[in-house]
Amino acid sequence: MTTPDNYCVFGNPIGHSRSPWIHQRFAQLTGQNLDYQARLAPLDGFADSLRDFIAQGGKGANVTVPFKHDAARCAHTCSQRVVLAGAANTLLISADGQIHADNTDGLGLVADITHNAGVALAGADILLVGAGGAAAGVLGPLLQAQPRSITVCNRTAAKAQALVARHQALAQQQNVQLLAQEQQALDRDFSVIINATAASLSGGAVPVPEGSVRPGALVYDMMYGPAAEGFLDWVWQQGGIARDGLGMLVEQAAAAFALWRGVQPPSAQVLDELRDLLLAQQA
Repeated sequence: MTTPDNYCVFGNPIGHSRSPWIHQRFAQLTGQNLDYQARLAPLDGFADSLRDFIAQGGKGANVTVPFKHDAARCAHTCSQRVVLAGAANTLLISADGQIHADNTDGLGLVADITHNAGVALAGADILLVGAGGAAAGVLGPLLQAQPRSITVCNRTAAKAQALVARHQALAQQQNVQLLAQEQQALDRDFSVIINATAASLSGGAVPVPEGSVRPGALVYDMMYGPAAEGFLDWVWQQGGIARDGLGMLVEQAAAAFALWRGVQPPSAQVLDELRDLLLAQQA
């Protein structure tokens, strides 16, 4: 039997990661011979950890917080998604050790909303809450889905304005109205609201103002599991349709897997299996 190809996910912390389970399941279902492990990198030692992994024959890696910006800086070449986001979550390593960086977060978000949730983004009016790394990672693919408009709202207005400015050329190319707006000026005209802040994780206040969720709007929290429950319960009370980010997690992994292996895994099946697994563990 041939030796499996090595892949991993870097993060700190990393013990909670579902990525090893997801990618091993993808490999089982597609007949790919690979081994995928979680790797804890020191907070000030990502580059060294990546070099060690490559020296051990690593073929590719996922990267989660807090190393996505480091991953982009370590790469020899970057996709346009990485250039716009300033961050990478997927690294492809060639036989000569060259590193190509990509960012599949936005691809995963768009796939989960359009395919798994069945909500069209084309022609939609989207509110993106947050202007940090999570928002930056998804704004490009959201624009390429060709909604009618995207409004970026952030506690620090200057960050939202900077994010919008960086993506304005792409927005014009896609004929999408892209603007930054103060939270107090928001209304109920959004058909899709995406929470890209860490408010759920920290147990903070609801990241959108009262009255901003119109009945029937899709409200998406990039967090999943217990961290997202409080906000999503509030969304249901407002008459919105709440969805957590578990599907985004699986779909961004599927996009990375396809980049590495040239095979599209059955992401919908794996998402269903993962939800069942998490429910069983909570019971």
